[in-house]
Amino acid sequence: MAEAINKGDAPSMSAEGNAAGNVSGNVAAILGSRTVLGALGWFLFLGGWYLAAHAELAPPRLFPGPEKVFLSLYELLTEKDFASDIWASVKRILISFSIAVTIALPLGLLMGAYRPIERVLGPVAGAFRYLPAPAFIPLLLMWLGTGDEQKIALLVLGVLFFLIIMLADVTRQVPKVYTETARTLGLRAPQILISVTLRSSLPGYLDVLRQMLAVSWTYLVIAEIVAATDGIGAMMMRARRFVHIDDIMAGILVIGLLGLFFDALFKLLHRTAFRYLESH
Repeated sequence: MAEAINKGDAPSMSAEGNAAGNVSGNVAAILGSRTVLGALGWFLFLGGWYLAAHAELAPPRLFPGPEKVFLSLYELLTEKDFASDIWASVKRILISFSIAVTIALPLGLLMGAYRPIERVLGPVAGAFRYLPAPAFIPLLLMWLGTGDEQKIALLVLGVLFFLIIMLADVTRQVPKVYTETARTLGLRAPQILISVTLRSSLPGYLDVLRQMLAVSWTYLVIAEIVAATDGIGAMMMRARRFVHIDDIMAGILVIGLLGLFFDALFKLLHRTAFRYLESH
């Protein structure tokens, strides 16, 4: 009788064990998901910021907590036309980065594909890469004045030479067997450059653009603090005059959120355009 009872209970105990294992596995998967971990990171950041602000490490006027900064951001958007400042900054970033990519992409492709071109242009691009873009501000002010042209030119200079070098590095990573096979099949040099080298480099190019767009955002405030009447940087400079630290921190927060937004767009574009890479 006891043996029969034990045999009868075995399946139910096994089922309960499997169910418990499935539940624990699902919980572990949820806790380990990118969304949950990302939310945890933001929770820790905001919590640490709140605790530091209310620990009286500095006067509240000079180090406001997150609740005051978010309130300030709401007031900027609803009462001080901050949305137009945000759009002015985004427009400058998009225009300047498009110009930089338009110049850097063909140069990086040619430098990476043809050694003689790399030997001619590489030293120049490498030297200018180490020049700080803000050092050109006095020249740009004299050449272009205080309008948008000067700010866009500064943003272009901030990323252009890095883009050229990094795109050339990606181009050089194309396996030689690809180009040799294309040459064997009768393709000419221009066809190989576009159909093989360029197409093989596109995923790497997109990663480089995503990284360098982040650098472009870091130059935004520098570009907008000099004789600017609009933009996030101009708002922050106006806030500095009246010691509105909460407005300044709201501007910094907006730049960070915009950077994350554009970074997510690049990641989505990469996954959509190069689905075949996700399977490897």
